[in-house]
Amino acid sequence: MSLRTIEEHLAAILATLRPTDVIEVTLVEALGRTLAQPAVAQVDLPGFANSAMDGYAVRAEDCAGASESAPVELPVVGDIPAGDTRSLRLEPGTTWRIMTGAPLPDGADAIVPVELSDGGTQTARLRLAPEAGLHVRSRGEDVRAGEEILPAGVVLNPGRLALLAAANVPQVPVHRAPTVAVISTGDELQDAGSVLGHGQIVDSNSLMLTTLVLAAGATPLRLPRARDDGDSLRARLAEAAAAADLVLTTGGVSMGAYDTVKEVLSGIGTVTFAKVAMRPGMPQGHGVIGDQERPIITLPGNPLSAMVSFHVFVRPALAALQGQPVDGRSWRAGAVPARAGAGWRSVSGKTEFTRVRLADGEAWPATGQGSHMVGALADANAFAIVGPETTEVSAGDEVHCIRLLGT
Repeated sequence: MSLRTIEEHLAAILATLRPTDVIEVTLVEALGRTLAQPAVAQVDLPGFANSAMDGYAVRAEDCAGASESAPVELPVVGDIPAGDTRSLRLEPGTTWRIMTGAPLPDGADAIVPVELSDGGTQTARLRLAPEAGLHVRSRGEDVRAGEEILPAGVVLNPGRLALLAAANVPQVPVHRAPTVAVISTGDELQDAGSVLGHGQIVDSNSLMLTTLVLAAGATPLRLPRARDDGDSLRARLAEAAAAADLVLTTGGVSMGAYDTVKEVLSGIGTVTFAKVAMRPGMPQGHGVIGDQERPIITLPGNPLSAMVSFHVFVRPALAALQGQPVDGRSWRAGAVPARAGAGWRSVSGKTEFTRVRLADGEAWPATGQGSHMVGALADANAFAIVGPETTEVSAGDEVHCIRLLGT
């Protein structure tokens, strides 16, 4: 079996997905959701001309010739604080003392900063001859009513939500958070806190995947484990297909004689298994199941392999389900450059994901890089991407790192 590239396998996964339905939510509820339609400003920003400085609102022509040595003296009509809602006017030959953000009075076209005055409250000596528009924020200079302010497909973070609120948009259409069913397989798996018999291990993968789904902004559905028999797995898969937008399994996808996931899903003809040119995480599978043609991604059972596979394949899939623009190269989205703090060897012909501790622009490899080793995950906060053409990373080499969700 020839090896697929990561890009080929991710593109094949994305081809099975369609975005979740669209719902209207308030801005508070929209945090972390993906905008389904372009957002349009309902008002101008700013909504009125206002001062960018503490100082004096003037007509520029009234200050002609003012300088440090020859200030212009104008009577002060009064004060305009920020938040003032009065309709005010500046008469020729006068000035208003004004605060940052306060509405400009009609007739004013410039601001003389308080630093270029004597700070007077009855009369003010102004030492600047401003051009019209100086230190004035014009109405609509940031955003115009009717203008598109956010495109469809962006994730709504606090800054974007603040823009929507300022533009008088009270609610937005977003893609519903996808529900992701998580199924672990294996007779040897037990709950944390169990008394373990010979050959038994704690099911850490389903917990890890469940929390990764949460960290990615989706809704996890952690189903009971499937035993290593076809009937048990088929029952779990039917339950998952009926309740979730995406199904994840972990374990049972290698070449062993008892790899139940591969055996059951190969028989239905809608799931493809492949070897991907990556380490860890080479054995992968994807397709659709059930009458609903629910997308499924089958991950390896080794914990580090499952962790890497989630970031490389599942994370972009969740973005696609929420209407974000993704393609086969999206697994590298958000990778940050760093310098290797120490050297390590890699394998030729495969993209290797080395668990590293990323700090102050340096990536330090964690101990224990085997796919079965979970100890390295406790300290790692990123994966360093080592290309298939590289067999050795030296201290000081530039590497690109994918930050781990939740770290």
